Amino acid sequence: MSHQATDRSQKQSAVRALLEQNHAHSVLLTSAAAVNWYLDGARTHVSLAADPIVAVSVGRERDAVLITSNEHDRLVREELPGDIEIVDRPWFEPLQQVTDLTESAIDAELRALRAVLSPHEVERFAGLGTDSATALTRALSTCEPTWTEQRLAAHVASELIMTGSDPLVVLVAGAERAHPHPLPTESALGRHAMVVVCARRHGLIANLTRTVSFGAQTAEERDAEQRILAVEARIFDATVPGRRLSDVLTDVAAAYPTCGFDSQQWRAHHQGGAAGYAGRDPRATPDTDDVVQLGQAFAWNPWAGGAKVEDTVLLTGTAERPEIRPLTVDADWPVADVAGRARPVTLER
Repeated sequence: MSHQATDRSQKQSAVRALLEQNHAHSVLLTSAAAVNWYLDGARTHVSLAADPIVAVSVGRERDAVLITSNEHDRLVREELPGDIEIVDRPWFEPLQQVTDLTESAIDAELRALRAVLSPHEVERFAGLGTDSATALTRALSTCEPTWTEQRLAAHVASELIMTGSDPLVVLVAGAERAHPHPLPTESALGRHAMVVVCARRHGLIANLTRTVSFGAQTAEERDAEQRILAVEARIFDATVPGRRLSDVLTDVAAAYPTCGFDSQQWRAHHQGGAAGYAGRDPRATPDTDDVVQLGQAFAWNPWAGGAKVEDTVLLTGTAERPEIRPLTVDADWPVADVAGRARPVTLER
């Protein structure tokens, strides 16, 4: 049996167990995270901004993929498993089917099921992470301070697409801008630039941030970078199996003043959370009860006035000795040792 078939069989059994627990006979999966997870990374989109063009009805005895007839040939030939039932709809009819449960009714349980990645998913995620980091290295090693933010964003998106990845998010901030979500503008980069990307392949989404400086950083910039890396180190230490994400966020908030930032800095931008088949699955908030698990991916992104660090990492090791394994890694990018971990620093050119 192939890796994909094994993964799908395990996911099928897990969802059917959920149906049993909820005294239901079927559930309709409709979100990108749930559909892509259940179909093992099939490309179920046309528009990057839209919902999947398929839905999956999971029952105790049978599964069915609901698709519109105009998408049938491509999906069956290129994306969907060969042994799964297909139910066609005309393109003008909604992808609906009567089920006992809606996905939203068991959203937290489904999130918990897809939190721990299978060995095959880890392999694919690591490949995506390496390709995404390498794409940013290539782009930031060749851009020039006279480029506009939009030109750099286009270059980054092109590099990601060349790896077979969807550039879901490409943000660029030149020297004159310090926003947590800097949509690219026509402004020139100037003496430095920060790029943020979310790249999707096989349904999994890698998140990372990199910064380039044209010339040496100032003492103030280097100090801010070192302190934001120290915040991240404390976040990694707090990401321990069995803890709720809300508790990790409490430690994140405490890390900022400990590292010389304002005590309310954590409120200026979301701090990240679990990663996988959604950009954050879920984002950590004061009310997020999801529990950290071994084998789960995370993307934390501490930020303060333009100083930012972000990688997609995997929580490995054991419950007693958990370890952080970065997935978005390129050996050609400069790093510094921070609390015993190699962490990306600004590329000075």
